[in-house]
Amino acid sequence: MPGKTILWAAAVLMCGTAAMASDTGYPTDAASLASGRELAEIHCAACHAVAVDDVSAQEGAPAFRDLSKLYPLESLEEPLAEGIVTAHENMPEVAFAPDDIDAFLGYLSSIQSK
Repeated sequence: MPGKTILWAAAVLMCGTAAMASDTGYPTDAASLASGRELAEIHCAACHAVAVDDVSAQEGAPAFRDLSKLYPLESLEEPLAEGIVTAHENMPEVAFAPDDIDAFLGYLSSIQSK
C-alpha cells in the first residue's frame, strides 16, 4: 500500500517540526521541554522535586524524576486533562490544555532516572 505510506508520511510532516521521542511520542524539542518544566515549577514544585537533582519540599511527595518507576507516565494524560485529584487534601486540582499536557509529559519523560 504505497499510497497509504505516502499519506502517512505527509501527515507526520504536516504535524509540525517538534521532535518526538521515539518511544513516548511526547515532544523533545527545547521549547516544549522548557514549557513543560515551567508548568512543573509553577504548579508542582511547592511539594515535588521537579528537576533531576532537587529534593521534594513536601515529605512523601514523589520526585518527578522517579514517577516512571511508580506507574506509566502516559497514564497521567487523562488526569492532567480532567484535573488531577488525589486522596490527600493538600494537592490542588490541576488541569492542563492538550498542548500543555504534551509539553509537561515530554519534560517528565526527559528527566526520568534510569
